[in-house]
Amino acid sequence: MSDIMEATKLAKGSLYVHFENKEELAYCAVDYNLKTLLDKIVDAGRSKKTAKARLLALIGFMGNPLSNPVVGGCPMLNFGMEADDTNQVILEKVNNAMNTIQQITTGLVEEGIKNGEFKKSWNAAEFAVKSFAMIEGSIVIARLSGKGDKMKMITRILQNEIEEQSN
Repeated sequence: MSDIMEATKLAKGSLYVHFENKEELAYCAVDYNLKTLLDKIVDAGRSKKTAKARLLALIGFMGNPLSNPVVGGCPMLNFGMEADDTNQVILEKVNNAMNTIQQITTGLVEEGIKNGEFKKSWNAAEFAVKSFAMIEGSIVIARLSGKGDKMKMITRILQNEIEEQSN
């Protein structure tokens, strides 16, 4: 609470006018950051006309080593790793966001299959899990190494798979 009071220049009483306790404040911070991330993911492909173009935009956005989607880094990793064995509510929020990203990816692949953009044999759900795991893993590698080269490699691998699955 002291860090938040210092950053916001608010008194403790002012914070408690808006939040019942520090847990509620934490939950609101998590919700805000995850919503910001999900909104940016959707916005990345909004102007694209095809499922393939939206999928490539999503992969490009998520795999951009030069741009943190949310100030402070990836909220999926930050909150998820912090809460995995300490806070079930936050863990559930992060898990729901993860599932939403995978559903968006699955939906884009399925839409592309339906529209004839992708091969019918492509397993949409499998690609969604794989791409999510690869991108989140590459974020860890980039953060630990201070370099984006592996993240760019992972993005290129996923983009190549999209091209290979295209009709």
